[in-house]
Order: sequence, then structure tokens, then C-alpha cells
Amino acid sequence: MSGEAIVIDAALQERIDAVRADVAALHGELVRYGLVVWTGGNVSGRVPDSDLFVIKPSGVSYDDLAPENMILCDLDGAVIAGTAGSERSPSSDTAAHAYVYRNMPEVGGVVHTHSDYAVAWAARGEEIPCVITAMADEFGGPIPVGPFAIIGDDSIGRGIVETLRGHRSRAVLMQNHGPFTIGVNAKDAVKAAVMCEDVARTVHLARQGGELIPIPQDKIDALYNRYQNVYGQGSDDRR
Repeated sequence: MSGEAIVIDAALQERIDAVRADVAALHGELVRYGLVVWTGGNVSGRVPDSDLFVIKPSGVSYDDLAPENMILCDLDGAVIAGTAGSERSPSSDTAAHAYVYRNMPEVGGVVHTHSDYAVAWAARGEEIPCVITAMADEFGGPIPVGPFAIIGDDSIGRGIVETLRGHRSRAVLMQNHGPFTIGVNAKDAVKAAVMCEDVARTVHLARQGGELIPIPQDKIDALYNRYQNVYGQGSDDRR
């Protein structure tokens, strides 16, 4: 589906180009951390001060991804005609990403992966309990499970929004599917995807050895507050 051509001035083009470069490069992080196989998974990034976002093309090898073949879409998920990459089909998850951007204006990046341990939790329809301090720091509690939904329309996006709106977690395990993460920008969402898989693996391994020890809610709150507001040299260090 292609959207109507829009007027792109020099300032908007500069912002689009920056997001294209960022999103293209960040797909390499999914490969680096072993979060995807073949051409599965995707990263998108909202273009600041616009109703546009950039997402990868469907079925293209990660080795072949480049800024010029990232696809520019409007917030209905329609490809912007006449722009670089517009001759390609966007990711099959584009409708889900678009729904998140339309309904969560604070979100600047969305990521979907098929990482092994997070998918295993999703296959059981089981949230990841907050039993390690890294989870309290990054997610502020458990990583929740979203409803089962089929690719093809915005059903997945609705499930993401319904599950994460008002929730501290920036990750959701869509039942029988896998993790989707959100962030203030694409890099932040990729970090959440990396950390989601890390804690999914660690908590799974811990449970094989015996009963998990829960962290009291007041301690989770304190850890989350410190990490989000005190730790590091500024917000970019956490993001």
C-alpha cells in the first residue's frame, strides 16, 4: 500500500535521512546479539516532528540493508510514494508499528525479534517474573504477556498498546509469537530488546535450578528509580 506523495522540505529530509541511517545500522545490533534468524525481525524509528516513521523492507537480507532501502511510511502504515525504497514492500509488521506510533505518541522506536528465550516464554504465555535486579532496573517489574494475534492487520499493535500502556515495561511477549519492545527512539527500543532476551535467558536458567526468589515491590521501585533517574552520565547512557 502506497500513501500519497507529501511535501518534504530540506529540514524534514535531513531528519528522515538521519532516522534512515540510524534504523539501518541498528538492524546490525539484532544480528550482533543473536536476536534474529534469516530475515525475521524488524526495527522502526519515528521521524521527529512529523507523522512519519522508517522501517525495514520485507524479506531482505540483513547484509543488504542500507539507509537508502529503508522504507518511509505514514502513521497508517502506508508507504510514502516517490521516496527512496518506496518500490519495495515494507515489513510484514508495519501495521503493528504504525498502530503503536498512532496511539503512543511518546514512543519513538519499535522493535520485534524472534530471540530464543523470550519466544520460549511467549510460547508458554508466561510473563517473565522480576527476580533479578537487572529486570528491576530496566523494566521496573515483570515483562508482561500480550494477547495472541495474527500478522496482517493492526491486531498485534492493539495488543502491544493495550498491554504496555501505563506499564513500566518497554517489552511485551506477544503470546505464541515473541517480543516487541518500545523506546523513546529506535536505539532505546533495540536496547530493550537486547535486555529482554538477556533476562529471559537468565530467569529461565535460574528456574531450572530451583525456586525463584521474588524481589519485594518496594525494592523493585527503588532500583527502577535509581537506574532511570540517577545511574550513569545522563539518559543517553541508559538508552
